[in-house]
Amino acid sequence: MSNGPASIYRRSVAAFAAPLAVGAQQTGKLYRVGVLTNKTSDPVEVRLWQVFRSGLRELGWIEGQNILIEFRAAEGDTARLPELAHDLVRLKVDLIVARASLFVQPVKEATSSIPIVFLNHADPVGTGHVASLARPGGNITGLAILMTDLAPKGLDLLISAVPMAKRVAVLWNPDTPSHIPALKTVEEAGRRLRVQLQPFGTRSTGDLEGAFPTIARMHAQAVLVLGSAIFLAERQRVAELAIKHRLPTMSMLKDLVEAGGLMSYSPNWDDLYRRGAIYVDKILKGAKPADLPVEQATKFELAINLKTAKALGLTIPPSLLQRADQVIE
Repeated sequence: MSNGPASIYRRSVAAFAAPLAVGAQQTGKLYRVGVLTNKTSDPVEVRLWQVFRSGLRELGWIEGQNILIEFRAAEGDTARLPELAHDLVRLKVDLIVARASLFVQPVKEATSSIPIVFLNHADPVGTGHVASLARPGGNITGLAILMTDLAPKGLDLLISAVPMAKRVAVLWNPDTPSHIPALKTVEEAGRRLRVQLQPFGTRSTGDLEGAFPTIARMHAQAVLVLGSAIFLAERQRVAELAIKHRLPTMSMLKDLVEAGGLMSYSPNWDDLYRRGAIYVDKILKGAKPADLPVEQATKFELAINLKTAKALGLTIPPSLLQRADQVIE
C-alpha cells in the first residue's frame, strides 16, 4: 500500500468523513453535531478530531446510531467562516463545536439559540463570548486556555532561553478575537522584562512571507508566536522562515516545535479535545450551556527542539532543559 503524500491525504480526509451513515439499528433520537474547523487535510487536526470522537464513543455516542457529525472547514480561508457557520445553522444541528475564538465569533453571530461548545478558547470573557467563567450565560461554554496567562509565560521562557534578546517580534492574527487582550498582557510582561516588543499582524501565508524579512531587518532577536489556526496550519513554513532568518521562536503550539520551531509552552491539546466531548454529552442530555462553567486547561507542556537550537547557534540552559516535557534532538 502506498504511503506517499496523496495516500496520507486520502486517509486524512476519510478519517473526517467516516462513519457518518445512519445505522440500520438506530434507536431513539439521532442527534446532529456541527463542527467548525480550519483544515480537514491537516494531520494534526485529523488527530485532534479523532481524539474528540473517541471521547464521544467512551460516553456512548456512536456515529450513525445516535449521533452524526457535520464538519465544515475553511481550508485555510477563514473569510469563509461566517458562511460555514450559517450553513450549520441552516442544517438545524443540535449543537455546534467551534474550536477557538476565531471560530466562535461567526457562530455567535449566526445563532443565539443553538448551544456552542469551544475546545480551546484563549479568552472567552475578554472577547465577550461568555459573561464569566463560572456563569457563562447565553448559549456558549467550553474549555479555555487563557492566553492572557499563557503568552506572558511564553515570553518569560523565551527570555530564559535567549537572555540576550532585547527586541522580540510578536506574530499575532488580527482576525483572532483573543489576540488583542493577549497582546496587552504580553506588552506588560515586556515592560517588566525590559524587552521591546514589535507586534506583526499576520492573516495569511503571504503575510508570513513578508513578516520574517521585516522582522530581521528591524533587528529583532527572537519571535513570540501566539496560538492561532493560521500558525498551526503554516507551522512548517513558520519554522523554515525562522531558521532562515536565524530567529529563535516560542509558540503556544507544540506541533510548531516538532516542525522545527525552537520552543513551545502549551496546553495538552489532546486532553482539551477529549474533555470537550464531555460538554457535548452533557448538553445533548439536557444541560444548558449557561449553567456549565468554563473549565481551564490543567495540563501544560514545555517542548524544546535542540536540533533547531544547534542550527541557530544557541545553548539552552540546563535548568530549562530539566523543566522540559519534550526535548527533540
